[in-house]
Amino acid sequence: MSNRRTFAIISHPDAGKTTLTEKLLLQGGAIHLAGEVKARGAARRARSDWMKIEQQRGISVTSSVMTFEKDGITFNLLDTPGHEDFSEDTYRTLTAVDSAIMVIDAAKGIEPQTRKLFEVCRLRSVPIITFVNKVDREGRSIFETLDEVADALALDVSPQSAPLGMGGLFTGVLDFASGTVARPEGESREYRGKREAPGDLPADLAEEIELAQVGYPEFDLEAYREGDLTPVFFGSALKNFGVEELIAAIARWAPPPRPQPAGDEEIAPSRDEVTGFIFKVQANMDPNHRDRIAFMRQVSGTFKRGMKLTPSGLGKPIAIHSPILFMAQDRELADTALAGDIIGIPNHGTLRVGDTLSEKNQVRFTGLPNFAPEILRRVVLRDPTKTKQLRKALDDLSEEGVIQVFYPEIGGQWIIGVVGQLQLDVLVSRLAAEYKVEAVLEPSPFATARWLSGDGRAMDEFESFNRANLARDRDGDLVFMAKSAWDVNYQQERNPDLKFSATKER
Repeated sequence: MSNRRTFAIISHPDAGKTTLTEKLLLQGGAIHLAGEVKARGAARRARSDWMKIEQQRGISVTSSVMTFEKDGITFNLLDTPGHEDFSEDTYRTLTAVDSAIMVIDAAKGIEPQTRKLFEVCRLRSVPIITFVNKVDREGRSIFETLDEVADALALDVSPQSAPLGMGGLFTGVLDFASGTVARPEGESREYRGKREAPGDLPADLAEEIELAQVGYPEFDLEAYREGDLTPVFFGSALKNFGVEELIAAIARWAPPPRPQPAGDEEIAPSRDEVTGFIFKVQANMDPNHRDRIAFMRQVSGTFKRGMKLTPSGLGKPIAIHSPILFMAQDRELADTALAGDIIGIPNHGTLRVGDTLSEKNQVRFTGLPNFAPEILRRVVLRDPTKTKQLRKALDDLSEEGVIQVFYPEIGGQWIIGVVGQLQLDVLVSRLAAEYKVEAVLEPSPFATARWLSGDGRAMDEFESFNRANLARDRDGDLVFMAKSAWDVNYQQERNPDLKFSATKER
């Protein structure tokens, strides 16, 4: 049985994901002072949000990896961008985890972003543990929240704890398994380890607790791992309630590394050969060294430093001399890694999102798509002499999956495509900060893009008639640039031999 647990936290912005991440790391001994992932310096912010734009906006725009150990189990926590615009990067991060924690605000319930991320988990049957946060503030009744999760997400819910009162009446959290109550202490009213028997509860509260214990399904490990049931914990990340129980639940119930789809077969973690896939590339993590790190989810085998692996996109082996295991920004060199671990591989652009790495180059992992952009813009340089820097920057950023770049067959202005508005702000800010390129984004005549495929003759014919609406992506694949959704449908009807695809497997 593997001692690895690779998981992500999904939530709507402001539900408390960053605070919970920090408290999990604190409990796991990975950080020494909450608010400071490096226990040095005055910057009291969870350093998992390290990009400048994130510090300004207080949101996780990029996903980082944090590893900690507790009671003989290694936890790999992947930070998913919670912002609604980052569905693409988040989607790819969720392909690299085996389970997830869904954080819900006790007062607001399930919000649109949570639902979107949940659907991504459902596509891959990722098991979910639910954490209802902020019970120390005024919120809805626990039954309202439980029933909403059950109805809106079509999941069985199995409460594992319950708050004793909420807001001003909050007196602790009762853990059903141990029958003890975690009590608030001190002026800050946080949990510092004091647990005791519940004693005599007021009649209405006792009734509520009994109903919560009896009125919902009992926890069933198989149903949870199939993605059909979610255990629900109540707590407050800020005040430490429920954090210990969450770590224990992940250790006890969350699945160890799962087999990963590779075409018609599945690659089991027990396979001897080292295999993995790149689910994210991050350029310039350290502004002093123009470095670029590819994040690889290891699927099988025992990786050793210096090993040679062949990326599917390259075809020739590369030696991995300085792999990185993560602790936010403290990078430790890894000597070995096992299935389920995330390895950072420094490289200069040879590795790309969707690449499979393996020893024998016979495996291809599937299921990491590109999505058709919903916003298209032209990039215009303020200083025309910087064309070369711009091309390099756009190539880098498209490799990371921040944007997609399209080079029109006619006309010189490159077009960038994104899934959400925030990516445009990130693009302009990173062009200026990391590449010293001042650029403005102008409206483009196109509204959406579709990847084209079909037999040679039909493609040639289509090309000769529609050259003004065609572009190539950075892989050189042909893309139809459409002025509207109507345009796409019209061309599809006229060209039944061609496929206009909204996603492209990487």
